[in-house]
Amino acid sequence: MGWSVAAEHLFGRTAAHVLGSSVFEVVGSLARGRAWRIVPLVQEPRERTWGVWQDKDEGSAGGGNEDLLSLGEAILDAVFTQADVGLHFLDPQLRVLRVNPSAIGMRGISLENVIGLPAVEAYASIGLRIDEGMLREVLDSGRPARDVLLRGRPAADPEREHVFSVSVYRVRNGAGRALGLVATTVDVTARERAQARLRLLHRARELIGRTLDVERTARELVDVTVPDFADSAVVALTDAVLQGKAPELAAVDGEMLLRCAAAGSTRADCPPPPTGSTLLPALFGPKLPSTVAILPAEGAHSGRTPYGPRLVAPLSARGQVFGAVAFERLRGGEPFTPGDVDLAKSITTRTASSLENALRFTREHIVMTALQSWPIGQERQTQRAAEIAQRHRPGGSGAGSWFDALPLPGARVALVVGQVERPGLSAVATMSRLRTAVQALTTLDLDPHELLARLHSTVLRLDREQKSVQGSIDEPTVHCTIAVHDPVSGRLDAARAGRSLFAIVRPDGTMDADPLPMGPLLGGDGPPFASTSLVLPEGSTVCLASPAATREQGPTRRGLAAALAHPHHGPQQMADDVQHLLAPDRVLLVARTRRLPPGEVAQWDVPPELRSAGPAREQTQTRLQEWGLDIAPFTAALVVSELVTNAIRYGAPPITLRLIRGETTLTCEIDDAALAAPYPRHAKATDEGGRGLYICATLAKSWGVRYREDGKTVWAELDSRTTGPDAG
Repeated sequence: MGWSVAAEHLFGRTAAHVLGSSVFEVVGSLARGRAWRIVPLVQEPRERTWGVWQDKDEGSAGGGNEDLLSLGEAILDAVFTQADVGLHFLDPQLRVLRVNPSAIGMRGISLENVIGLPAVEAYASIGLRIDEGMLREVLDSGRPARDVLLRGRPAADPEREHVFSVSVYRVRNGAGRALGLVATTVDVTARERAQARLRLLHRARELIGRTLDVERTARELVDVTVPDFADSAVVALTDAVLQGKAPELAAVDGEMLLRCAAAGSTRADCPPPPTGSTLLPALFGPKLPSTVAILPAEGAHSGRTPYGPRLVAPLSARGQVFGAVAFERLRGGEPFTPGDVDLAKSITTRTASSLENALRFTREHIVMTALQSWPIGQERQTQRAAEIAQRHRPGGSGAGSWFDALPLPGARVALVVGQVERPGLSAVATMSRLRTAVQALTTLDLDPHELLARLHSTVLRLDREQKSVQGSIDEPTVHCTIAVHDPVSGRLDAARAGRSLFAIVRPDGTMDADPLPMGPLLGGDGPPFASTSLVLPEGSTVCLASPAATREQGPTRRGLAAALAHPHHGPQQMADDVQHLLAPDRVLLVARTRRLPPGEVAQWDVPPELRSAGPAREQTQTRLQEWGLDIAPFTAALVVSELVTNAIRYGAPPITLRLIRGETTLTCEIDDAALAAPYPRHAKATDEGGRGLYICATLAKSWGVRYREDGKTVWAELDSRTTGPDAG
């Protein structure tokens, strides 16, 4: 008529299996050779209540086993009633037979709601999803299942999701028959949340701040925290930060213009604010937060739906405010805890540091771009010597690459491409100083390899300055290629330091991808630098580019040949074809060589006799009238006369006089075979000579000397704006 819980534990049968059966049938099938007593419990006139006990025979041989059984039952009862760990006993049909008080209290459920029910059904009411297959696997195989994590919201704390660690073991009797399962449960919510915070913090350190871009950094913060930390997140930055300017200092009243830099949400019915929109400060509380704070869910409204649990944090570093971030969970969701506050503080501190680095990089990149992207001035002098196309492939690393096309006396042009190794702002600053040095040194009419030697000394001096002022241990090294083209003779003199790209394509389509070997870097081993002299037919193409960081990143010989081996293409199209082969942040210079028309150059051989000065004056005046240049004939004749006389007296034959016509200039050149350097003298009042170069320096716009292996050229340039008939 009745079957107690103790009877279920003792016999391993539930009430449903035995109620209504004969006592003798039940006891007989379960007695296993033991003696039992059946006696009335209460004496009643009409009906008796009988009880069944196991009869203990003191003299039987099995007394020792009975004592051990009683001890085991006592231990089991002690564990079930006093252990802090939740204990559950399931029968072979996976029904709950016994649950200890700790397990019941941990879930806020009563004994009557679980006893006798299948485990899957009993715990489904509290949100625990039991894997029945796992339980049967343990029951059949005997292999225990340890530390299986289950999640649910117990009745004792329905607002928070709890995590339980469940371990299941099979129970057998002395004969080896499976009596059921014992499951232990431990609430590991605190442990799992701590580990989840550590995982989230690790992801934040790995994923936030990888790009050195302000808006991308804000986006990375949202991607890391939604949905693992909050259901929505809004990152707002100040206008100054979004414009790449210095961040603002913390305002006393907290009033700053904020714009949405990134936002994300798991709610399809409530989209986040669009990027770039202005955000009201109320989103972050009464004023912009100065520290991480939890805001109440009630009171504030977003204009669409009331806020759920909110946590706001500033994005600031060293007193500078970059913006703020607001995290929100669904209304009715789990509130934020002090542990969440610590986690948010770590993540936002990391983000603020990344924003500071990104902002500093943005400002430096603006400076580097301004320094590095100065276009080449397409002066008429350079256009007469070559048709030039220039390209700069952006990349943002600040590689310190530069190019120049510099006009030289005699209608020549110098093509320069260089790059400072170890990219950064210091590399761009070094590049700017070297670029200025190149422009100054080209006025000395040095050969390209001599010019590189002077640049090498400049780089070493800059290195000494950096070490003495900044304590830098990085020695700057520079790749540089210089090529000088003479449109009168078609001669190209070139020298290379490092491994800058240097290729020549002739009008017939043949390409020389390596016209001279690589030389040592400027600031490295130093001179001598590789150099060459070539005579190029008109219409040849010279290609110069700064090198890639590694050989694998640079253009291959086959790719370069495919891009350049089209002489019918113009320099602009060639530059477009080669640009995509370059590594990021590299520069390219493509020059199509030209020759001066015969009508713009006049040349005569001068006999090494003093009387040759007269015919030279007459020829100069005649050619000046033919060209129609607005230059005083007497001035031009006087300069030519002094140059010729100086070459006859102090030079060596053969002597050649050359006149080159410009739009407003006349260049007078005298070649001789002597290497002695002329210099202007200050003659005495009684001296009959010694005033030739002084007269040239006074009348000409500029003058100079350039040397060759077989002699030198002294030149003077006259300008109609300073030496015309009405100039003075």
